[in-house]
Amino acid sequence: MIFNETSLAGAFIIELDRREDERGFFARTFCQKEFAAHGLKPAIAQANLAFNRQRGTLRGMHFQYPPAAETKLVRCTRGAILDIIVDLRPESPTYLQHIAVELTADTHTALYVPERFAHGYQVLEDRTETSYQVGEFYAPAAEGGLRHDDPRLGLNWPLPVTQMSPKDEAWPLLDEIEPALRARMRFGADVAQEAVL
Repeated sequence: MIFNETSLAGAFIIELDRREDERGFFARTFCQKEFAAHGLKPAIAQANLAFNRQRGTLRGMHFQYPPAAETKLVRCTRGAILDIIVDLRPESPTYLQHIAVELTADTHTALYVPERFAHGYQVLEDRTETSYQVGEFYAPAAEGGLRHDDPRLGLNWPLPVTQMSPKDEAWPLLDEIEPALRARMRFGADVAQEAVL
């Protein structure tokens, strides 16, 4: 695998190191040792698959609070998506900054999303599938989200939104939750919250 760190520390675009011959190619898509060597969390608690019927569908912007903050390794296995992540680490110099990465089934590129990031994507082709390897179990009580059209985030989606879940439409604006979000997302907050639980 070829690890390319983005402008958001800890977030990586991961390309395949292909071994090609007349049959096609073979490539490793995950290796605990390689991920750990790049300082990434190599644990996988769940593997998920999302199928999207219609171009323009939008999922996001999702995250989990500590102590259930999750990493994600996202790859488009059919079709294409524009994937956007937002840094929600209050101590980070890139707090609230984002990157957008096009992931397609043809390139097989993946995006590694660190803990304490919001994540979402828009489907660019009909009948698109996206796979996620997630580093923490889904915890409904720790779930959070932000609006895809929050003016403070300034996210640019390439297509009109054709489909979105009612839950994703109802996420609050950052201005409504930022003090609580900063407190719950601060480094070491998981230790304090575990002590309370």
